[in-house]
Amino acid sequence: MPHPHAKILLTGLIGILSVGVTHGQVSRSSSDSCDRACLEGFVDQFLDAFIRHDPTQLPLARSTRFTENGQRLELGDGSWRSMVGKGTYRLFVSDPTAGQVAFIGTLREENVKIKEGALVLIALRLKIDNRQISEIETFIVRSEQAAQNVEKAGKPHPVYLETVPAAERMSREDLIKTANMYFSGMQLNDGKGVYPFTDDCDRFENGNQTTNAPTPPGQTRPDPKTASTYSGQWGCKEQFESGLIHFVTRIRDRRFVAVDQERGLVYSFAFFDHAAGDTRNFQAPDGRKVTAGPTTPWTWQLAEMFKIEKGKIRRIEAILERAPYGMGSGWSSWEDAMSDRAR
Repeated sequence: MPHPHAKILLTGLIGILSVGVTHGQVSRSSSDSCDRACLEGFVDQFLDAFIRHDPTQLPLARSTRFTENGQRLELGDGSWRSMVGKGTYRLFVSDPTAGQVAFIGTLREENVKIKEGALVLIALRLKIDNRQISEIETFIVRSEQAAQNVEKAGKPHPVYLETVPAAERMSREDLIKTANMYFSGMQLNDGKGVYPFTDDCDRFENGNQTTNAPTPPGQTRPDPKTASTYSGQWGCKEQFESGLIHFVTRIRDRRFVAVDQERGLVYSFAFFDHAAGDTRNFQAPDGRKVTAGPTTPWTWQLAEMFKIEKGKIRRIEAILERAPYGMGSGWSSWEDAMSDRAR
């Protein structure tokens, strides 16, 4: 249950929301505050305990809750048994106001063919109360190619570490509102919305560049006015204005779990549904009839992070994996898990 003084209200496009997370505090007393270094230190403690298969090494609250890929488990179960090492990629979103820290990184998991373990991706959220871990949310992506792509980068793009000048820092409400406009603009995308991207916006998914990708030798860059599917060679705004992502029928269980105002970062968990069937048939903004998207019901589970500057999204990093259609996060009621409302 939320702490009694865990909520503040947000208004505007995202309605009345809890800032931080579904179960998180947004105001903390000085006696139990945990700054950026403190929060990131808890991630290191968790990862060390995780690969040693020993949750007793952690400063846990009395009733710590743990989920892995949307399933609630006992501490020590699931990937606690199989992780054997840490990779080098480490991307943090620290939120002292909410007492939360979110993370994207690489780990190694036991593998009979690879002595040091196979690379995997992890998205992690920790909730810290009174210097104890009260909530642990993990999302493991077991795609070795995706993990290798991320590991190859070595470290996060420098833009994620840049400090936003104090005079230009956005409120928590506005940062979340801007990030949520990305999801709302993609859901049933019609090319006619307001898409808050910088001109140099770029997106990476599972380590792959999915916007502004170079045109392969011998090929021609697809034209948004004639193409029947959106292209990774287009920019962020170009993709959205094409109206060709319409087959994403619902983006739900949108949880904005960590906000770093100092760096302009917003970290979210969500699910992208493709309902298939007749939803694959739609019209592009110029009236062209298009058929696109998966032919069977399909859900992507993902962690997605946004770098936002002056009200516009500059860079996006996500890790994702297919999940059972309609699956929820394990942190929401069924109604919230099915809702496209931002939280």
